[in-house]
Amino acid sequence: MIRPGLEIADIFRRYGPAWRRANAGHVSLTQLKVMSAIEACRTEVLGGHVAGCAKCGHHHIAYNSCKNRHCPKCQGPAARDWMEARAEDLLPVEYFHVVFTLPAEIARIAYWNKKVVYGLLFKASAETVMTIAADPKRLGARVGMTAVLHTWGSALTHHPHIHMIVPGGGLSPDGTKWVTCKRGFFLHVRVLSRLFRRLFLDGMRDLHRAGQLVFLSDLAELADAHNFTAWLATFRKSEWVVYAKPPFGGPEAVLAYLSRYTHRVAISNARLVSADAHTVAFRWKDYRIKHGDRQKVMRLATPEFIRRFLIHVLPDGFHRIRHYGLLANAPRKANIATIRILLGARSPERSPPKAEIALLSLREPCPCCGGPMRIVETFRRGQKPQSHAPPREQAA
Repeated sequence: MIRPGLEIADIFRRYGPAWRRANAGHVSLTQLKVMSAIEACRTEVLGGHVAGCAKCGHHHIAYNSCKNRHCPKCQGPAARDWMEARAEDLLPVEYFHVVFTLPAEIARIAYWNKKVVYGLLFKASAETVMTIAADPKRLGARVGMTAVLHTWGSALTHHPHIHMIVPGGGLSPDGTKWVTCKRGFFLHVRVLSRLFRRLFLDGMRDLHRAGQLVFLSDLAELADAHNFTAWLATFRKSEWVVYAKPPFGGPEAVLAYLSRYTHRVAISNARLVSADAHTVAFRWKDYRIKHGDRQKVMRLATPEFIRRFLIHVLPDGFHRIRHYGLLANAPRKANIATIRILLGARSPERSPPKAEIALLSLREPCPCCGGPMRIVETFRRGQKPQSHAPPREQAA
């Protein structure tokens, strides 16, 4: 695995200590833990193992990963493992990608109330799709979906939205047949938008009544029930952004897409251009440009870059990938088996259990000859390996 020239970890190690001192008392414990994990990831601080090639005798050190879900280096292996688990759930049907986005003004409230507002975003978007799909005038079927929360825009700004992957059809109400949607078309986005708007705003009203929302700074006046009700009313007449992309080319394209989206973090190491004590430069896409090259380079003050990265740290225990309807975790396997029978489709061949593969060799082959690599020594946090081998950046 080739190490990028610049990483988030490098920025945190060099400039994180000064940033933490300057922002003492204004950084959450969860954010501090994320910084610490990323700084220690794949270094001798976490220990690791020495791997040896069974064919040519090549040895190298692989330091352990932090496995933090906000770490750019750890998401590749995590995504591969998740994809392997999801591969057997794919159906031989069209899949659609639907995106639900919050208005910028409401996103400001989400900034200070991440757990409850992000949770409501999941709930309202899933309920919207299931309700419209169940309508006999629309699809008239029970559907399922996988939803992924992203909280960022390309420039690292706060932009919460849901990416939803939905099979193009569902089970009839009595469960005896598969109802297929029109080819290339799932549901009307304007109908989805209207219901999503109503469900989300009703949910915000309920959260306010339950005293579950916090209002700070210039939003403090919204703590008053009358003010909040009047403020919400302004959004009931505006258009909310819900859009559906063209269907995927097939189940394999769905897996490739999901592998890019499910475990993505706010910014990858590959987008970093340069960093010093004053400025961090990174590549971003300007979606305001409809034609031509959207790729640009943005330069932020280093403290601002760190702040923007950390605003996307999710609350402890918050699930950013969720399944609903037919694909909800409990009934998923039974539902998929039923659907396959109705479609006359065979179940995909299962891969050997991960533990069985691990006994044979490591995931990564020998960089010299391509032979299988085996662990010849392990060492714990703070220990040094006894075997002599050059360190190599690789997940362990």
